[in-house]
Amino acid sequence: MQIPIATGAARAAAPANRFSHRRLRHVGELAIEIVLFAAAFSAVAVTVAIVGILVYESAAFFSHVPLVDFLTDTQWTIMFSEKHYGVAPLLAGTLVTTTVGLLLAIPVGTVTAIYLSEFASARTREIVKPVLELLAGIPTVVYGYFALVMVTPALQFFMPDLPGFNMLGPGLVIGIMIIPYVSSVAEDAMRAVPVHMREGSYAMGATRLQTALRVVVPAATSGIVAAYILGISRAIGETMVVAVAAGQQPNFTWDPREPGATITAFIVQVALGDLPHGSIEYQSIFAVGLVLVLMTLFFNLMGHLARKRFREAY
Repeated sequence: MQIPIATGAARAAAPANRFSHRRLRHVGELAIEIVLFAAAFSAVAVTVAIVGILVYESAAFFSHVPLVDFLTDTQWTIMFSEKHYGVAPLLAGTLVTTTVGLLLAIPVGTVTAIYLSEFASARTREIVKPVLELLAGIPTVVYGYFALVMVTPALQFFMPDLPGFNMLGPGLVIGIMIIPYVSSVAEDAMRAVPVHMREGSYAMGATRLQTALRVVVPAATSGIVAAYILGISRAIGETMVVAVAAGQQPNFTWDPREPGATITAFIVQVALGDLPHGSIEYQSIFAVGLVLVLMTLFFNLMGHLARKRFREAY
């Protein structure tokens, strides 16, 4: 059998075809890299644009209102004839409702995550976890009216002096609303702990509860902290629950039984009005929005430092 011998032209064309294929593949990979970079850069660009707009509009607001008065004045009455621009009442309302929500969501969410990760059967987990995550899909305005017509009357049964608008009821409802965020992220972090750590604990004679609390939870601390930070950010940014059920009265008080207003509720209240564009009242929503962004940034930085510390420890 005679084996055909390639001619010189065919041998010269073969490497050229290979090099051409490699160049086409390189162009395709470069195009994919450009698309991926554009997608990642767009997220950063949108964030920078939002912060830039807030800073630009806030600068116009602070050209009329001294920063010291904005931070130290305890009255926020920009819609009245005697105007005060102290952000403290809005800041207090935001922190009070967030704290009430976290006092409910963090313990319940953590215990739920431990149960789903370490004690629940596969069938129970398949039923309970989707039901919990379904709570995150309910519109927040529904939560607001739930706080107004269900939670507050229930609280008034135990506290007859509780006014119809208060920060306690919305705070509790915010806690119910963020339980799925805390429990889902924390449960995912616990299930990511290697099985051999649990088996080693069982081999030493530890019970399932001791293993969960002394082995799994410490090993998943960075993920659990991330769940808490997500819950804090969600609670701080909540709008409709407090706008419907808290009263929208900027009172400088740390008592959750009193009516109050949060930063987000004030933004909704002013943005839906007929204030002229460029007025100091209109620019105030950007100033308080900038405060909200700085608060969220602070908690995220604290969460990042905590995750880094616990990740190094374990």
